[in-house]
Amino acid sequence: MARNAAAMAFAAVVCAAAMAAVSSAEEVYEFGSGASFIFGDSLVDAGNNNYIPSLSKANMTPNGIDFAASGGMPTGRFTNGRTIADIIGEMLGQTDYSPPFLAPNTTGGALLNGVNYASGGAGILNGTGRIFVNRIGMDLQVDYFNITRKQLDDLLGKAKAKEFLKKKAIFSITVGSNDFLNNYLMPVLSAGTRVAESPDGFINDLIIHLREQLTRLYTLDARKFVVANVGPLGCIPYQKTINRVGENECVKLPNQLASQYNGRLRELLIELNGELPGARFCLANVYDLVMDVITNYESYGFETASMACCGNGGTYDGMVPCGPASSMCGDRKSHVFWDPYHPSEAANIVMAKFIVDGDSKYISPMNLRKLLSL
Repeated sequence: MARNAAAMAFAAVVCAAAMAAVSSAEEVYEFGSGASFIFGDSLVDAGNNNYIPSLSKANMTPNGIDFAASGGMPTGRFTNGRTIADIIGEMLGQTDYSPPFLAPNTTGGALLNGVNYASGGAGILNGTGRIFVNRIGMDLQVDYFNITRKQLDDLLGKAKAKEFLKKKAIFSITVGSNDFLNNYLMPVLSAGTRVAESPDGFINDLIIHLREQLTRLYTLDARKFVVANVGPLGCIPYQKTINRVGENECVKLPNQLASQYNGRLRELLIELNGELPGARFCLANVYDLVMDVITNYESYGFETASMACCGNGGTYDGMVPCGPASSMCGDRKSHVFWDPYHPSEAANIVMAKFIVDGDSKYISPMNLRKLLSL
């Protein structure tokens, strides 16, 4: 009898363990190991602009030449391989890249990897990037997430959808560069704006709009945020080329504006961390990170931080965007910049490591691995 009782007890334990394993497996199946909901501009666009009539497109060779998932074919990413958002998702255990919202197959279970809403030419302000005719600005990107939010309710049920977003999802926002490059600093488009509005006033408008956009995401159950500040715009090949500065110089005004905006952004995220219960806003200090890579490029394994690998025109090949007729460097891993505006995959890899596992110098108040574990 004792032996039978022991056997029955053992069987019960095994059965309970099996049921727990099934439950755990179901949760992993439903929720995955991590999801990235990505908002922003061409630095993180995964192909949304392929689906709209826009002058800001990267769906032509040699863009994507090193993107293994497409066999080296262009996908709409504005770099030679993976964006920084792609790499961060991989590092955090995503099973696949977050698909573009406008792609026809971004439905059902694909949503559980997250979704990419980013658009080349997009800005915080709706008027930003109108030189490209069409782009998906941040307000519309948040509207699109609202559609995904309802789809998640249908897919998982309301309770589990909310749990999924709060526990497994990181919301990354990489935006602001175009508000300067293709708005305030664009001579043809911004003459009236710059006369009517001081840098302080323009940056105040950006912060007010971004606060509204981040708060809207919070009301839709986003809780874990990483917001990138604006990089050193005066150091990109395009700005260096049109302003004819030396190889080790950057253009002062764009960097001053970026630094001024970044100070206000830091204050905004501190305020939101205090105002929105349960939310965690992390600041990715892209400005200082990119500046360090540019200043000390050789120590990171690069041969140049001035020349675009793919582009044409001027001292730094910084005038004409990358396309089939562009010249291309022989060693793409040797360049910090892929084209006149965007980092190479090699530079994205360097930066992603600091944001996922780095210290408070470049990501605060915690890195993304810790944020996801909360």
